[in-house]
Amino acid sequence: MKNLGELQKMMKAAQEFQEKMQKELAEMQVEGSSGGGMVTVVLDGHKNCLKIKLEPEVVNREDVDMLQDLIVSAFREAVAKVDEEVSRKMSGFTGGLKIPGL
Repeated sequence: MKNLGELQKMMKAAQEFQEKMQKELAEMQVEGSSGGGMVTVVLDGHKNCLKIKLEPEVVNREDVDMLQDLIVSAFREAVAKVDEEVSRKMSGFTGGLKIPGL
């Protein structure tokens, strides 16, 4: 029965870690930008878009395609930064082990 007690402790620790991570991800804010900072996208740790900032000079009715490309580029940069930050946080918990799905 000693193993069952250890398993329960491990499960409780994992649950506490998951709750802590969910809170940290919700509070995290990561910025991605493009066009030399003309377009900025802010995401939370769940990759929800919180804010998009456009400098007035980048808004041109004649070149909407460029603006769309800049927004996509800034979003992709922000997503990559979120992934990097989440990976960094997870490696601290797992001790650098590569655990599938984490």
